[in-house]
Amino acid sequence: MFIQTESTPNPATLKFLPGQPVLGQGTADFTDAETAAKSPLAQAVFTTDGVTGVFLGADFVTVTKRDDIDWAHIKPAILGAIMEHYQSGRPVMEGEAEAGHAVQEGPDSEIVEQIKELLDTRVRPAVAQDGGDITFHGFDRGVVYLHMKGACAGCPSSTLTLKMGIENLLRHYIPEVTEVRPVAV
Repeated sequence: MFIQTESTPNPATLKFLPGQPVLGQGTADFTDAETAAKSPLAQAVFTTDGVTGVFLGADFVTVTKRDDIDWAHIKPAILGAIMEHYQSGRPVMEGEAEAGHAVQEGPDSEIVEQIKELLDTRVRPAVAQDGGDITFHGFDRGVVYLHMKGACAGCPSSTLTLKMGIENLLRHYIPEVTEVRPVAV
């Protein structure tokens, strides 16, 4: 098994590509070993000292580290944990992965569906390339609330991505959108 790695715009994260499906559909975001209880793969990665987050995508694993740890010191252990997991035959997840977007019903439901469609077709594939995900959290009085996951969470360029990229895109196609804001879940 050969696992490729890619840097991301967030210097605290690294994207690991095992060359086979990780989740296939959906995503899973773990901020510590306790929240990773339903993912044997994430639990294995968290055994490496200095790991502060594990994000599972369709075909990648994004790992976030503490700032005081150098990638050169922990990358071999993470590669080993991923390789051992796949060789063990254990499932990546026990149960379902996160579906993605939050559900919002009411008078703005048509606008919300347009927002989700644009996120799914234009935004999420691009941020997945960088090892992250952005999902819809809510829409209220012209403001779209998005949840940033994986490499996108805490990324130095995330504000620029939200304001100059996603906000401009949504405002162009959906006149009711006036602003985009991140939410912490």
